[in-house]
Amino acid sequence: MGNEHPHHHHVEPEVNKAFFRAIILNIAFVLIEAVFGFLNNSVGLLSDAGHNLGDVISLALSAFAVKMSQLRPTKKYTYGYRKTTVLVSLVNAIILLVTVGFIISESIRKIYEPQILNGLNVVIVAAIGVVINSFTAWLFIRHQNKDLNIKGAYLHLAADALVSIGVVVAGIVIMISGWYIVDALIGLVIALVILYSTWNLLIESIKLSLDAVPKDISIDKVSSMLMKVEGVQGIHHIHIWALSTNETALTAHICVEDFSNMEQIKHDIKHILNDLEIHHSTLEFEITTLQCEDNGC
Repeated sequence: MGNEHPHHHHVEPEVNKAFFRAIILNIAFVLIEAVFGFLNNSVGLLSDAGHNLGDVISLALSAFAVKMSQLRPTKKYTYGYRKTTVLVSLVNAIILLVTVGFIISESIRKIYEPQILNGLNVVIVAAIGVVINSFTAWLFIRHQNKDLNIKGAYLHLAADALVSIGVVVAGIVIMISGWYIVDALIGLVIALVILYSTWNLLIESIKLSLDAVPKDISIDKVSSMLMKVEGVQGIHHIHIWALSTNETALTAHICVEDFSNMEQIKHDIKHILNDLEIHHSTLEFEITTLQCEDNGC
């Protein structure tokens, strides 16, 4: 049997700093939006404040998950706490969906009961949001492909920047035309943007929670490439699943003609798996001429 526990790709310290800065800035912005939203009866600002509060919670959970994933395995948790990143991604998606429901209900209420608000104040606050969300999204842009949590944080903050731009537009329209219903309509647009950006995160988180093969990996491609290794006669009992949002594991039975060249075969297989971003693999070798228990060879 071959076993490999390579060096894990931990998130750089600068990403931890990015989480801290993003959380502090978004808390400040939530307070600004909430105050101005209540003073101006703006569902656009209040809904966006609620969404940004959800982002603060999501960012805090993501930072917590990253820290947990770096803890060493124990006798009780032999894979460590890497799966925390998957669970947090799922929780974050659920939080955002609840936020969407709140925004939609409030926006519909405002459509039937539009309220007068100060368009200039809405524009000013939303413009602050454009700056803060754009900056915090930029903090994660370099690392978004390294972890599903980081990618989720980046997408949410980038979407927030676009949403804030939408609120600026709504404020300008209100100032020019006096159409206060635009505020409620922008709330609905915000809900749709959040829903669109959240859906893939939700589906992928559910799949990883159920130990599905990660979306960027094809089990047929993996099997096909391993079958090309010289000396490999057959492959069965192959399982691929996510240890975390950025680590993938594989187990497989490898059928060979004899064990004389097993170490070289194992080396070649590990090399291919590393190229496929599968860095944690456990291989069991079997002799082809000896009948497997389930005739898998």
